[in-house]
Amino acid sequence: MTDNKKLTLFQRAALAWKVLNSGSPYSMEDFDRDVRRSIRGGTTHAGVNVSEDSALKYVTVYACARILAETIGSLPLFVYREKPSGGSDKARDHPLYWLLHDEPNEEMDSLTLRETISGHMALSGNGYGILQHNRRGQVIDIYPWDWHAIRPDRDKETRELFYWITDRGKEERLPVEKVLHVHLWGPDGIVGYSPIRIAREAVGLGLAATEFAARFYGQGMNMGGVLEHPLSLSDKAYERLRKSLEEEGAGLANSWRPLILEEGMKYNRIPMPLKDAQFIEQQKFNRDEICALFRVPPHMVANLERSTHNNTEHQSLEFIMYTMLPWIKRWEQAINRRLFTRFEREQGHYCKFNLSGLLRGDAKSRAEALHIMRQDGIINADEWREMEEMNPQEGGTGKVYLINGNMMPVEEAAKNKARQNSTGGE
Repeated sequence: MTDNKKLTLFQRAALAWKVLNSGSPYSMEDFDRDVRRSIRGGTTHAGVNVSEDSALKYVTVYACARILAETIGSLPLFVYREKPSGGSDKARDHPLYWLLHDEPNEEMDSLTLRETISGHMALSGNGYGILQHNRRGQVIDIYPWDWHAIRPDRDKETRELFYWITDRGKEERLPVEKVLHVHLWGPDGIVGYSPIRIAREAVGLGLAATEFAARFYGQGMNMGGVLEHPLSLSDKAYERLRKSLEEEGAGLANSWRPLILEEGMKYNRIPMPLKDAQFIEQQKFNRDEICALFRVPPHMVANLERSTHNNTEHQSLEFIMYTMLPWIKRWEQAINRRLFTRFEREQGHYCKFNLSGLLRGDAKSRAEALHIMRQDGIINADEWREMEEMNPQEGGTGKVYLINGNMMPVEEAAKNKARQNSTGGE
């Protein structure tokens, strides 16, 4: 039995209500289950229950979450080591290089791990990974964890942060060192807001419209009218008419089939309700709202009404700058803070996404950018070829850095000017 003295007023009320209405004892496990159920979903004014899981049934939500997750998952991720003389090199010998770039655990590749955690993050505002360490304190495995089954908490005495995880029905307490937590903006800097809960009404409206359209075509009377009879029908005649309408008038297969009427019965057509409710316009507006929620350009979810070649290119650049860059920084800082030891960070180790991976689809723009860097002496031929996954030039000729011959230091230009003045411009 539950100790009522340890319950809050709300918990006591819930306990009393359950006992009075069900006649069976109500445990704290039942209470926790009901609370979690109410938190994970709620009924909207559109009459649809919306949760992070049910929201995926709305195609725009699924498309936006998929875009964010797949973009993070597809970006190249490397481990670097800073050089004492400046700059940095890829730390291919570091254990995390293989985990982050190729295989974080024995069951999945790096893309799948980051895609899974980012998908949870897009829907719930929080993505979690469980870390396993060796005796040196180095991470050797990273596994994604269902966001439903993990929650942060604080120790009442020490105020130390830790995580409760549920594994096969059992709760286990984990220190923060064993949890990779990537989250969106939130109220306390620890847990991120769920976009689905914030925009529950908008998502519910989209789900309701989708269900309405499906039911309209699946169950609706496509003849769209009212049958009028001068007298009342007998039960047998009424049943025969109802059965005939259901078998021959409902469903897509029976659309616009002629209807045979008897005994002076008249058929009056009614206008299509979707037109009166501006159904199509509402669906378009709701789709744009969901895109704004996830900050995904409408053209990326197949909404090309206001898209042109020029503004689509700018929207794609804005997607990288204003949508993906904050996500990338969250990932990088969470990994640097949680996966590297303090000693490794002091030695200059860090991880970084390669944003040029987002430009691979535009070969011309990528080639022009690399050409400018080549002319300005930023990269040499071998570095360019490496970015394009080509072998270095033979003989070491590709290691030479070149600059445009018309360029010179400002100091040299000033000396030339002074020299011309001293000679009278001769």
